Amino acid sequence: MALTAMDLVALAKQSIREIDVESAKNSLNKSLILDVREPAEFAAGHLPEAINIPRGVLEFKIANHPSFQNQQAEIIVYCQSGGRSALATEALSKLGYSNAVSMAGGFNLWQASGFQISS
Repeated sequence: MALTAMDLVALAKQSIREIDVESAKNSLNKSLILDVREPAEFAAGHLPEAINIPRGVLEFKIANHPSFQNQQAEIIVYCQSGGRSALATEALSKLGYSNAVSMAGGFNLWQASGFQISS
């Protein structure tokens, strides 16, 4: 039986670490913030200091991005609701990034919590 996208997300979440938005907010100053949404989503609003590398090209672009040369750096990954970030965090782990975490609830929960947004 074929897996659905949500099956893939559920499997990814079994092998990654997720943090809540409050923990992400408290870690903003010591972590890289990776937004894996599409450029139009990013342009409409994002977490402060976030770097946008869309999920669809992440594996091809991350290693060449100057901010992501240290594979031991703490990275908070987020998307709109948490699915793409879970898949992206799993991919980062496979690529050797040892301290990447996915922000549960994504940008939607961040925004609903009333936390700062940049545009």
